[in-house]
Amino acid sequence: MRPTEPLPLHHSWPLYDLREHLAPVVLDQRIAGNEAALAERGLGLWRCNLADNSLGWTQGVYEMFGLEPGSHVPRLLSVSLYANDSREAMERLRAYAIRHQRGFTLDVDIHRPDGTDCAMRLIAAPIVRNDQTIALHGVKQWLPKGSMPSRGQEPTLFFLP
Repeated sequence: MRPTEPLPLHHSWPLYDLREHLAPVVLDQRIAGNEAALAERGLGLWRCNLADNSLGWTQGVYEMFGLEPGSHVPRLLSVSLYANDSREAMERLRAYAIRHQRGFTLDVDIHRPDGTDCAMRLIAAPIVRNDQTIALHGVKQWLPKGSMPSRGQEPTLFFLP
């Protein structure tokens, strides 16, 4: 895990910046709508419904977590795969995002079930309906070993080849 303190303010951003943070995926609809193309680029899209904590993942997210594509993954299982310090930071930022209706970006470490480790960049934004946060969604990006951490407002340093 590679956060820089203070997490909520350093890694949090307002929803009007969403397009900027998701720009590499949003700008090319051929890629954004193609799970295999996203996975080839180390990207996956995800969603978490806050009413029941159900998760929706594209192929790339399953691959990052080392789980069978299309399988049912309870949120508790996915959270248990985060390294301890990554999980704590992610949960703190998640609560902040839900409460304050802000997005966040955080680089985290995952301990996959096969015993290998994976680093990924988590980009999350709330979905708001009638002034209530009803879900979170975003992008998870695989990070090669030795990648520089996200710092301040530079989380969009992932570019599609």
